[in-house]
Amino acid sequence: MPQVHYDSYTEARNKLKDLLDAAENGQVATVRRDAATVVVLDAERLRFFLASVAPSNAQVVQEAGGWSVFIPGLPVAADGGTFEEAITEMAAALREYAEDWQDHLLHAPNHRDNWGLVQMISLSSDEQLRKWLTGSPG
Repeated sequence: MPQVHYDSYTEARNKLKDLLDAAENGQVATVRRDAATVVVLDAERLRFFLASVAPSNAQVVQEAGGWSVFIPGLPVAADGGTFEEAITEMAAALREYAEDWQDHLLHAPNHRDNWGLVQMISLSSDEQLRKWLTGSPG
């Protein structure tokens, strides 16, 4: 599978279809701009990879007639009357965290390494997030 690389934004723009086709096919597709090289990826492939290499490690606790969910090391937690409600609330809380990260946490020392998690959250459907939280395949 050949790599697709363009040494400038202009070259990539002129060959945008080829660049996007390569990314969709799973080929390495890169563009150089000034001193940086960026990668163009198929979103579902990236989401699947990130979800598979970083399990949620969500902790679910039944207490006081309800359920609580948290992920150790993340400032995110949720509660619900049922297990399903708690997982759904946690998915919503993760979406809020991803928005906050994009808005102002991305440079904070205790949050900046969560970029992969934020990408995975942002690229996932609600159902995919719920499956990730519960360790279900998919």
